[in-house]
Amino acid sequence: MSAHKRLAFALLWLALLALAGWLLGSRLELSGDLRKFMPSAQTPAQKLLIDELGEGPGSRLLLVAISHGDAGDGDAQTLAAQSNALRTALAGQTLFKLVANGGDSDLAAIPERLRPYRYLLSPTVDTQAFDRAYFAGELAQRVQDLGSPAATLVEPLLPRDPTLETLKLADAWQPAAAPQRLHGVWFDRAGREALLAVETRAAGFDPQGQQLAVDAIRAAFAQASGDSGTRLTLSGPGAFSVEIGGRTAREAGWIGTLDSLIFVALLWLAYRSWKAPLLGGLPLASGGLAGLAAVTLLFDGVHGITIAFGFTLIGVAQDYPIHLFSHQRAGLAPWANARALWPTLGTGVASTCIAYFTFLVSGVDGLEQLAVFTVAGLGVAALATRFVLPGLIDPEPRDVAASAWLARAWSRLARWPRLNRTACVALAAVAFAIAWWAPGAFWQNDLARLTPAPAAMLERDAQLRRELGAPDVRYVIAVTSADAEGALQALEQLHPALDALRVDGRIGGYDSAARYLPSRALQRARQAKLPERKALQRAFAGAVATSAFAPDAFAGFVDDVQAARAAIPLTPRDLEDTPLAATVAGLLLERGDHATALVSLSGLRDPAAVARVASAHGAQLLDLKQASESLVAGYRQRVLWALALASLLLVVTVWVALRQPRRVLRVLAPMALTTLLLLATLRGFGVELNLFHLVALILAAGLGLDYALFFDHAGDDRAEQLRTLHALIVCSLTTLLVFSLLALSSIPVLRAIGTTVALGVFCNFVLALLVTRQFARDEPSTVDAATTLESP
Repeated sequence: MSAHKRLAFALLWLALLALAGWLLGSRLELSGDLRKFMPSAQTPAQKLLIDELGEGPGSRLLLVAISHGDAGDGDAQTLAAQSNALRTALAGQTLFKLVANGGDSDLAAIPERLRPYRYLLSPTVDTQAFDRAYFAGELAQRVQDLGSPAATLVEPLLPRDPTLETLKLADAWQPAAAPQRLHGVWFDRAGREALLAVETRAAGFDPQGQQLAVDAIRAAFAQASGDSGTRLTLSGPGAFSVEIGGRTAREAGWIGTLDSLIFVALLWLAYRSWKAPLLGGLPLASGGLAGLAAVTLLFDGVHGITIAFGFTLIGVAQDYPIHLFSHQRAGLAPWANARALWPTLGTGVASTCIAYFTFLVSGVDGLEQLAVFTVAGLGVAALATRFVLPGLIDPEPRDVAASAWLARAWSRLARWPRLNRTACVALAAVAFAIAWWAPGAFWQNDLARLTPAPAAMLERDAQLRRELGAPDVRYVIAVTSADAEGALQALEQLHPALDALRVDGRIGGYDSAARYLPSRALQRARQAKLPERKALQRAFAGAVATSAFAPDAFAGFVDDVQAARAAIPLTPRDLEDTPLAATVAGLLLERGDHATALVSLSGLRDPAAVARVASAHGAQLLDLKQASESLVAGYRQRVLWALALASLLLVVTVWVALRQPRRVLRVLAPMALTTLLLLATLRGFGVELNLFHLVALILAAGLGLDYALFFDHAGDDRAEQLRTLHALIVCSLTTLLVFSLLALSSIPVLRAIGTTVALGVFCNFVLALLVTRQFARDEPSTVDAATTLESP
């Protein structure tokens, strides 16, 4: 094939990739639900944790703070005005279920259509008869209210609600630790920040929905604040996902750009040809698109983490064409070169694919996606290198083995001592001891610390939650029943015991759905206690006659009570589009064939006593921190079992390829030693290992196996050793620089992976050189051959 035809074919390949990418992009459905990377929940606490993580109101809550920022301590009245303006702007948008800043009238929790139900929602009739004496006392109190500063609030309610049942309800529904109010809206304790709580309709890990919500809040704030210099702070799971998504996209942009430039520059310098970077990128791009296509076809929605990690993991495929380029020389047809390299290259590809293929048995949807993406991507990249790329390579290139600088480098490296069995065992023992006995926990079990959010964002979120009076996030009482009605009745039976715990000081307070929505049974019981129209009219008329009020001042009262007597009891569905809906939905989770009612606790001082009370009433005190730790531990156990299986299959694959115990040991030793050294380094610096470290260790191990296989493939032929050294220098430099860039990321997860893999690349290259390389036929031995790993 002529040079022009090769170039035309390369451009055609590139065009087909661009077309495939466009078609795939138009059909790609991204998912941001982190539950896809969680194992299946086994315990009630784990199931609750997983449900809340993705769909619960807690994941939908955005915390908003307005402050004067760099402008210093400005007046609180300006902040209050902007808080009200922001609330008004957001309240009418369909993106949000609830927008609260404490500035609403307390009556907003009870919309007009539900006002007659106040007598069914309030506990007044449980202990108080609606008789003449009761009404007389209430009317006397109203006369005093009208002469107080509260008159403007009370007067509009009196015609229909002389007992102020609406205000009693609104007061009872206020959270025990609500933030202070200044100028009618919520503020932090220092009075420097106006606070709002916003619940989105989109789930917390719906990146598109949360992006729209965040953009709407920022746009509304920009309009409300004008040029006042105030600053908006957003926090919560949705804000984290938007911030991290944007930051990841920005960093991926500059890292990807630098990565591409480094790849192009290194290949141009290594092969002195502008064609090398173009041809070298084609198998990698083919593999990436193939992996993405495979996941798109086999799964409903591709997780963003799958794409991010998948393209990182198949980065090893950039090594495949480099080996082909470095071993090509005049007199050797490219197809023959590919055939000669294929047993070694294929063994490395098969071993790496096996490592990731075992994720399919992990039982975790996200890891299964990652396995499919990586295996398909690496397989296609390798096959493209073997069966397509040789047709594009110049059959008469410069032989890198003739390079003077490479010969000098090899001569210097040849003087390095080889590691014998004793040295390898000693190094492994020291690394194992450091990793095992280093102070601190070996594994990171805190689910919150697996988030890519920086520590400063998490601290700010915790601060805002404290200021808004959020309940204890660790402990919660769960009551499970067949339906919402059964769960509400169980809560009503539990309330007296919780009240006793509060009186004893074992808890500071509690909240449950039954505080806002009584069961239908309790509502019917209260209906039965409401007097009929004539009896009510007689009792109330007698009370009015002895009061300062006109006889016709309360025309709507009797009608409201009669409406309550005849009303169909309220259910959670009846609360839709009211402020109560979000509150009740967060505490009463209906999941098809069952319902779970939650009791949030504040000021918990005696978990054991609360657990006993809960158990006595058929409920359960759940420790969500313990649940998250057990979930992470179970996740890790699945991954470790998958890796154990992968290790066994990897040894079998290398054995089938090499068939000689000493060669197998020589190839596997650098990878094993590097893994131990990485573990020792991480643990020595006090790092607690998590899933992301495991992913990085797998990637580093795959690279190490590749380096060792090609050093073994070179044998004792000096020219082949030089070509192998050239290929591995280019491969390792490219990978080292790419992951060093990743180590500079501001996102902790990416930084951890970048640092681990960069260190692994260096260790793998050095150890493969010291353990696997053989003496060239014309190389003088400086070590007794009988002591080396490959010696007979």
